[in-house]
Amino acid sequence: MAYTEDRAFELIESAYQRGRLGHAFIISGTKHAGVESLTARVINLINRDEVVEAGEEGGGDDMFDLFGEVEADDSTRAAPQPEVENLQELEGELVRIVRPQMKSRIISVDVIRELEKSMYVRGRKGKYKVGVIVDADRMRTEAANAFLKTLEEPPNGSILFLITSSPERLLSTILSRCVNIPLIAENDVREELEGEREMLISLIKNGKVGFNSVSRALTIKSVFAAILSKRKLAISKVYDASLKEEIDHYKNTTDGNWLKDREKHYEALGLSDYIFVRSRFIDLLILWLGDLVRIKTGAPRLDFNEYQEGMAEIAAKESLESLILRMDAMEELRGLFETNVSEALALEVCFMKAFS
Repeated sequence: MAYTEDRAFELIESAYQRGRLGHAFIISGTKHAGVESLTARVINLINRDEVVEAGEEGGGDDMFDLFGEVEADDSTRAAPQPEVENLQELEGELVRIVRPQMKSRIISVDVIRELEKSMYVRGRKGKYKVGVIVDADRMRTEAANAFLKTLEEPPNGSILFLITSSPERLLSTILSRCVNIPLIAENDVREELEGEREMLISLIKNGKVGFNSVSRALTIKSVFAAILSKRKLAISKVYDASLKEEIDHYKNTTDGNWLKDREKHYEALGLSDYIFVRSRFIDLLILWLGDLVRIKTGAPRLDFNEYQEGMAEIAAKESLESLILRMDAMEELRGLFETNVSEALALEVCFMKAFS
């Protein structure tokens, strides 16, 4: 079940007040859903300044105090500070934030190890040490395995947040050790895909004339395939740059077998990214056809309000049955991609079913 940001915060706050807060969270969703905003709110919640009675303890403890500064007594405590809403502004003594680095947008094992070390640094009593990994699905295998060790034996008085739009790309062993909080946007704001506008313009242009044509079906397919090709090339360039960085850095200290392994590693990452992009574009087509169904049935909410006028013209030409069959063809395409079928063949067959 997915939650709005406010509802998710209410649940986490309730768990915190009952002393049942987990030590690690996966907060997933698009940036519009408030993944970073929720993380910042929770950090403010657990590390807010409060009057601490004599003998009362907070995030740290006497046996293993995490945070390195000399403790202040109650008489010298600073006045409570206003809550910071921007996650980046929270980074400092108590909060460490890791993001993908370099052009390759990879989180390396060295960065994760540095984060792990920082979690063991001592600090002020009564505060949590917080580690945040933004775009956690960008951890390389070595980094994910290193982070898994931290999850299995978390430092006392610490809390970890993994932020991602693709939780399915995380190791299953990481998923099972975290509290999963999927978010949805408050107002159903959907993140626009790169190449989306080109795809939708083609759909509307051809749909206004009428989908019942082989040539128009192949035209829509060619636009879809061209967008995927551009995205695949962009992904390949990113990982090629990352591989080159490693080769330049390690070429004099390792053998050829290692380089071949790294090539296979980046090839696998690139394929994974491409499959994810392809899946999102199939979702896009299903959502768009779903909007035509909603227009046909008089439903008030649309995912593509900007294109409502053109879609209404198309919906008027279509029967409800034909729209459902077109959506079924896209679902069939999704299923075919879970097999070893040729991509070009699957696209041609299913786009012919959907748009001719």
